[in-house]
Amino acid sequence: MAEHPVIGYLVWAVLFGAVFAWEGIALLQPGDAFPTLSDAMRAVMRYPAGRWALFAFWLWFGWHAFVRGWHFLLRDAQ
Repeated sequence: MAEHPVIGYLVWAVLFGAVFAWEGIALLQPGDAFPTLSDAMRAVMRYPAGRWALFAFWLWFGWHAFVRGWHFLLRDAQ
């Protein structure tokens, strides 16, 4: 089994931590200084092109995160 790169896990942890920190600050600060993630999604989903772009990103991310690299599901039966 291949070794997992620690730097990759560290980058993902920092990214998720930044998203959670932003959401926490946005929920604690009254007003519009920091929009929440739902505010950002509402702004994107307001337009049909934004909905299609978000859907395309969702499909792309799902393919790369869950399907690509699952060799045990795709290998030939012996």
